[in-house]
Formats: sequence, C-alpha cells, structure tokens
Amino acid sequence: MTINSMTGFARASGSLEGVGWLWEVKSVNGRGLEVRCRLPSGFDYLEDKLRKAVKARFERGNINLHLQLESRTAGVAYRVNQDFLEELLTLAGNYVEDGQARRPRMDGMLGLRGVIEPKEDPAADVDAETFAAALLTSAEELINSLEQARGEEGAQLHPVLLAQLDEIETLVGRASEITKSWPERTRAKIKAQMALILEAAELEEGRLEQELALLTTKADISEEIDRLTGHVAATRELLEGSTKGGVGRRLDFICQEFNREANTLCSKAHDRDLTQIGLDLKVLVDKMREQVQNIE
Repeated sequence: MTINSMTGFARASGSLEGVGWLWEVKSVNGRGLEVRCRLPSGFDYLEDKLRKAVKARFERGNINLHLQLESRTAGVAYRVNQDFLEELLTLAGNYVEDGQARRPRMDGMLGLRGVIEPKEDPAADVDAETFAAALLTSAEELINSLEQARGEEGAQLHPVLLAQLDEIETLVGRASEITKSWPERTRAKIKAQMALILEAAELEEGRLEQELALLTTKADISEEIDRLTGHVAATRELLEGSTKGGVGRRLDFICQEFNREANTLCSKAHDRDLTQIGLDLKVLVDKMREQVQNIE
C-alpha cells in the first residue's frame, strides 16, 4: 500500500491571449482538511470550485492555494484614469480663465502621477468564461502535482515506519520470552526475600502460596504482551495491506495504544530487563508517532 504525506508543494503556470498566470499550492500537517485560497480581486468566484476539487482528492492537511496574474503583452498592463484626467483638466481650465496659468499640454498632463496607472485586472480584455476554464484546468494540473508530491514523501516514510515497527515487534518478542519464566523467577525472588524477613518465624505453607499467587497476578504482563502483539499486527496491516483512504488517524490512535501498554509494562515490571524493554518501547513509539503526524 502507498501512504501519503500531508506535506507538499507544487506550481502550475500558463497563459491565454497575452495574460499569464502562476498557481502555487502548499500543504502542511493538519488534524483535518482546511483549504485557504488567495485569489486576485474579481476571481473569488473560483474559490468554491477549487475547494471542491481539493476535497475530492485529499482527506487531511492545511492546504493554501495562491493565484498570481500578469500581462505578457506590451502596452496592455496600463490604462488612462479618465475621471482623474477630467478633474485635472477642469481645475487647470479654471486657472487659465483667471489668467493665472497657460493652457496645459496633453503630454504634460499624461505625465502626472495617477493619470496613467496599471490595470487592476490584466485579464479584463479576455473572455471571462474562457479564461476561467483555462485557470481551472491549470488548477487541476496543480492538484495532480501536489498529490504526486505528497505520495512521493509518503513513499519515503513507508520504509521508515516499517523499520520502526520491526524494532517494536522485536522488543515485544523479548518481553514475551521473559514472561515465560516470570512465575518461577518471581516465586524464587519472593521466597528469598521472605526468608530474610521472617528468618526463623513460622508461616503456613498455604499462606505463602496465597501471597505468591497474588503477587504473581499483579506482576503478570501477559495481557499487555497480547495487546502489543495485536497492535503490531494491526499496524502492519495498515502499512502493507490494501486499506483505502487515509490511515494517519488510525495509525495515530494505535501509537497512543502502544504508549499506553508500554507505560503499563514499566509500572508492572519488577525486573531490570523488562523495565528497559518498556522504556525502549516508549522511545520507539514516540519516534513512530512523530512520523505518523505527517501521514494523511
């Protein structure tokens, strides 16, 4: 199975009738799916379609889309501000009539700041429907590229997670081997301790067996070993199986369960080797969970 990361970056560009565009998209980790669009003025109507296209492809991640437009034809990126020019001409005419100034030349008026200004919409002279269709087609290519980027990063995480899972499985196996001799080891240890405490005092054999059984039950970790083994199998099925859709949330939940069992193992362990296994498990689970946070 291929797992997908939630992080990625992609670009797509194109042009139509002298107007060029550049799409950029960035995706980072997120608990759910959140889409933000930064579009030029007048192109907000594309946002709904963009959101639907993204949600059809991805389940998790904070995704930011940005569209930038530019004119690629000389002379079409500027316009004359007619209203401002008329206002200036009227004002100048008043001074001319009063004899306070000479009639202004047009080339001088056009040279004034604000009379000639950049067009706010480089695509103003392009058919809106045709241009929107071209932008959405390009956006679809952008989303394809992002999906590929997230898949490639996920493919790099896959072997890392499997290696960490193998280490966890090895530790669980070692803990299981220790538990096989646990009753006898516990019995011998408790008897030795009680012999030192009681010395010559007499104690009923039945009472001793009851205490040994109680202590052995409290220290029994067979259920924890069984659950850890089950979690290893479930994780391997998610990573190597044919599960459809995102697996990040499920893997994160399993990591929480791994950590819970590792904590119980440490609290129950009265053996140095078993305690060390529990601590090693916690370290590995933390490392795995860091990687899982990147998975969709």
